[in-house]
Amino acid sequence: MSTDAFDLKTGNLPAPEVRDLPEPPRRMARLIGPGIVASGVGLASGEFILWPYITSQVGLVFLWGAALGLTVQWFLNMEIERYTLATGETALSGFNRYWKHWGLFFVLLAVFQNLWPGWVTAAATMLTYLFGGNVTVIAVLMLLTIGALLTLAPVVYTLMERLLVVKVAVIGLFFVVAVSLAITADTWKALPDAVTHAGQFPGDIEFAVLMGAIAFAGAGGGQNLCQSNWIRDKGFGMGAYLPRLTSPITGRPTAATASGATVFEPTPVNLRRWQRWWRFANWEQALTFALITFVTILLTSMLAHSTVLGSAGLVNTIDFLDVEGQALKTAVGGWFGTLFWAVGAFSLFAAAAGIVDYTSRLIADNLKVTYLGRRPVSENTIYFAGVWVLVLIGASILAVGLDQPLVLLVISACVAGVSMFFYSFLLLLMNRRALPQAIRVGGIRAAALLFSTGFFGTLSVITISTQVQKF
Repeated sequence: MSTDAFDLKTGNLPAPEVRDLPEPPRRMARLIGPGIVASGVGLASGEFILWPYITSQVGLVFLWGAALGLTVQWFLNMEIERYTLATGETALSGFNRYWKHWGLFFVLLAVFQNLWPGWVTAAATMLTYLFGGNVTVIAVLMLLTIGALLTLAPVVYTLMERLLVVKVAVIGLFFVVAVSLAITADTWKALPDAVTHAGQFPGDIEFAVLMGAIAFAGAGGGQNLCQSNWIRDKGFGMGAYLPRLTSPITGRPTAATASGATVFEPTPVNLRRWQRWWRFANWEQALTFALITFVTILLTSMLAHSTVLGSAGLVNTIDFLDVEGQALKTAVGGWFGTLFWAVGAFSLFAAAAGIVDYTSRLIADNLKVTYLGRRPVSENTIYFAGVWVLVLIGASILAVGLDQPLVLLVISACVAGVSMFFYSFLLLLMNRRALPQAIRVGGIRAAALLFSTGFFGTLSVITISTQVQKF
């Protein structure tokens, strides 16, 4: 069979193998999961602090920004998935076919973005609202727990999917109660402001903060790139031919590598299968990642509108959750504020686990595929080494008392936007050149990638210049 329809460059990585695209299962609902994992990891400080904080200052008038940000990220995620569905190879590996070190560039940005263990520290802080204790000690114990969970899980993806499905379910149940007891009639009356003020930027909050809220609604930076790894481990498309990450202790042995491209001949049969895979992948991302994330942002914002709108002295930090929890105790009852903190602590802990997981996946995929391909070290081994390096670095940062060091926060604020600027353009280039005409990106999706490139480029310039001025 000919592979002329695909144009995967082979200067840096091996030529792809040719196989038929797997037949999609009849019950495709059992494949739902990667979008929930993406939303579960992404539902973190932005959804619990940043968007409610914006609402506490200006009301619901900026919620249109969350819808815009999630729409852009849906397009990005789908182009990342497009490449992996068609080749079984991650987007990072695809980028490396154009320049050997693109993957390393994005991995370093992801590491810098997540170097300070902010999410686990936020989770530990919320636990102290419930039980007291030392934030640093609790946060270090949480990091060690995350390392142990990821190491002992027989199949890492399965653990993450189950953990984050539980997280999404817990958040959902909390908001069922919140809608009934805590969201006031005035808030429901104000909800149309989210639509009638579309396109308007409220002047009471820094423009850079508003742009950042749009850009990172749901996910951001390296997390989007890991969509390739998650759908491959779930067995989407050509990813079904590649093994999953398994525990070195409890998992079954797998092949030495989970790398390598596998493409299909664009025959009528394969293209019919492609259409089913592509249609399902789009709906899975829309209904799980985009919809779940938007509803969560909407409801956390409405909760803030009902409880702390107009309160003096509110700040865009973890302290905001303390104030909101106290307000919920006053408005509904002591038990509800306690429940809010408990749900928030679990949510942020699960997000921290997801962040360690996806950062380690990016490290392992890039190092194995690009630099260690012929050496007798598996992607599994690199992954677990990455997990424990991240855990120990995070624990060390906390142990020496570096509480939100300014340099790490500045790096985190800048690198995610820079990363998305570069890979928005690379996705457009790759999915136009590498894939067959019948399945390559075009039309409104290509326009969305151009918009994303311009948007994140603008955000990067604004964020970096703002931070430089602060110094």
